[in-house]
Amino acid sequence: MKQFKFLLPVLLPVAFLFGCNQSNEQCELPSGYKDNLSYIDIIRMENLYFENITKEKILANLESYPEFSKAMFANIGLENQEQLAEELLLIHQDSGMIELYQEVKKIYGDISDIKTELENAFAGIKYHYPDYKIPTVYTFVSGFGSDLIVTDEVIIIGLDYFLPEDHKFQPVDLPNYILKRYNRAHLVPTIVTAISSQFNKTKLTDRSLLAEMIYYGKSYHFTKTILPCTSDELIIGYETEEILGSYANEEMIWGHFIENELLFETNPFVIRKYTGEAPFTDEISPDAPGRIGRWIGWNIVDDYKEKNGLSLTELMEQDDAQLIFKNSGYKPRRL
Repeated sequence: MKQFKFLLPVLLPVAFLFGCNQSNEQCELPSGYKDNLSYIDIIRMENLYFENITKEKILANLESYPEFSKAMFANIGLENQEQLAEELLLIHQDSGMIELYQEVKKIYGDISDIKTELENAFAGIKYHYPDYKIPTVYTFVSGFGSDLIVTDEVIIIGLDYFLPEDHKFQPVDLPNYILKRYNRAHLVPTIVTAISSQFNKTKLTDRSLLAEMIYYGKSYHFTKTILPCTSDELIIGYETEEILGSYANEEMIWGHFIENELLFETNPFVIRKYTGEAPFTDEISPDAPGRIGRWIGWNIVDDYKEKNGLSLTELMEQDDAQLIFKNSGYKPRRL
């Protein structure tokens, strides 16, 4: 399969055209979002499970926070709460877990910024979906057992996964190209992208690469709409150079999909090469970032919504990937 060389020298003009995301200081949320602002409390469950912990306190926590307990501890598989409490007591008295908790507490003692970002995000969602019920938000330290749990009822943030990149505690099961997205700045965009799945309609019978590209494109478009002051880098998890290089080479990238007749490919192994986690998309170029199919899908979806004058809710309801592509008028940018 033919590979291409990314045209990195043209990044400067591309940066001018596409890389000028407004800073948070310059950007204001739409007035309609502000009208839907609801203040939330983030429940710091890690404090309840590490500070002066006893079996009796754990049993009280299990009873007082049943939604959290069900979502967080269901996979332990113990028969009753007495056994669960005994197991959790052993875990949270472990010296390594205590040290991890203390390190998280240093970094995330103050999470007022995360609280504000989530409140703004929920306001945006409620503007478009007035019936949306804001889930209860918890933080926790799981010993790298769970990074994020997002359901209709709860959001549980495993803060130990989001320590700084240079911190001595890091999850051992994540490669560096994924780990670089596990930080404070990416946290709320990642949560909003996960929430988007509640609204992202898709045809389960369409297992094509195009359908997967469009699905991810809709999810990123949702996140960008809800978080208009957030950069594309934080939404898709690319470095700035990867964003700019992709725009500089968009025509070549798209040509690869067309020349190799990939859009209607249904082989999951082939699809994974273009939308799955990877440090780069080697089938196109060693310089092409991984998940490039998702990025192309985002551009197609943006063009479709703009060309057809749709609301966010109308876009998310559209489950026909082929129709979205056909009516997008998508063409790579010529720079």
